[in-house]
Amino acid sequence: MTDRDAVASDPAEPAPDPAAMRKHYRAEGLAEADLAATPVAQFARWFKQAASEAHLFEPNAMIVSTADADGRPSSRTVLLKQFDDHGFVFFTNYGSHKGRDLAENPYVCLLFPWHPMARQVIVTGVARRTGRDETAAYFRTRPHGSQLGAWASTQSSVIPSRAELDTSYADLAARYPEGEQVPVPPNWGGFRVAPQTVEFWQGRENRLHDRLRYVAEQDGGWRVERLSP
Repeated sequence: MTDRDAVASDPAEPAPDPAAMRKHYRAEGLAEADLAATPVAQFARWFKQAASEAHLFEPNAMIVSTADADGRPSSRTVLLKQFDDHGFVFFTNYGSHKGRDLAENPYVCLLFPWHPMARQVIVTGVARRTGRDETAAYFRTRPHGSQLGAWASTQSSVIPSRAELDTSYADLAARYPEGEQVPVPPNWGGFRVAPQTVEFWQGRENRLHDRLRYVAEQDGGWRVERLSP
């Protein structure tokens, strides 16, 4: 009998009941008076706390949700690589699922799920491609293996096997050994999400969470509104 047969013949353990899972959040909340003047400044505060104080694993990990031209949504986890007053930047293969979605429909949602801190940040906005100079500058900072991986993977496409992917990578490693400059793939680059709304969600007791949302104004400023939990 194989190991797979042995596992299959074992009685299945009952799955935990998600309805019974409870987490009591903090008493301290988030008040309007505590907010920074802009959502990016407020994000910088929380991001620093997540990274330097709470020491969360990959605090720059965000769920990127897109929709195609027919409105069919999809989500995946991507790493934030830069943020400033102009927006939030991530990099990808432009031929990937998200890249194709954004070519048809540039509206996007970013979610930073900082669960250990009972916090979320939700950004909605419009994604635009970064310039090639900016893309190349970032590409040069990537580890050598990651640069080769950007060439080896035609992201989101169907491939026959893992072996084919590994062979492609090995061929590239032989062509561009460590220390040799790897060119930027022509169909790889960044997206900058210019925020239209940014919500800061702080978990509170009794599920009466604080939800404060910045909304972009026509004059370039921001108004803050409180959302019911």
